[in-house]
Amino acid sequence: MPNVAPFPVTQAEQDPLIVPPWSEERRLLAAIRGGDRSAAEEIVERTYSAVYASLYRLCGDGDLAADLTQETYQKAWAALSTFDGRSQLFTWLYRIAYTTFLNYVRRPRRTTSLDAPETPEMPDTAPGADEVLSEREEGERLRAAVLRLPEDLRFTVTAHFWGGLAVKEIARIEEITTVAIRKRLHKAFSLLEGVMGEVER
Repeated sequence: MPNVAPFPVTQAEQDPLIVPPWSEERRLLAAIRGGDRSAAEEIVERTYSAVYASLYRLCGDGDLAADLTQETYQKAWAALSTFDGRSQLFTWLYRIAYTTFLNYVRRPRRTTSLDAPETPEMPDTAPGADEVLSEREEGERLRAAVLRLPEDLRFTVTAHFWGGLAVKEIARIEEITTVAIRKRLHKAFSLLEGVMGEVER
């Protein structure tokens, strides 16, 4: 099972976003556009763990997260000419990853509901299995609650806490102010507290 922190996640607890400095990022992108395969491999190497971790937090399934990560990079390379460089590369990749995840759960052939995620396998002989399972179940309830938020709140919460994007980066994507993003986060927390409070009662 991947070691990925559940929601909420503090900045210190998040997987480090190993992204190249801005000047180096532009150099690598220019090289990729020029057909340099090694530059593309370097970008993937620097960003893969963060993209995968973000998708794992969204779907809760390691194998699925790996498949969606691969699909994310395929879409990113196909759309590379549209990347204008106004945001960081990882911010752009996260948006593609998030959309890829949403497209997956909306596919007609999908029969598993977000409200009833598959229960992870737990070793029967593991010490403290009941406690671990209880924490996992709580994490799954919270993940399901986050994914049921209205679209604007859901994207803001997952991008900030599961994707590790700064408030200003999310504001740039959404084309609104940082104050508006912080208001979204506050509203989302209020809704989540209500939902989780009902579950506990």
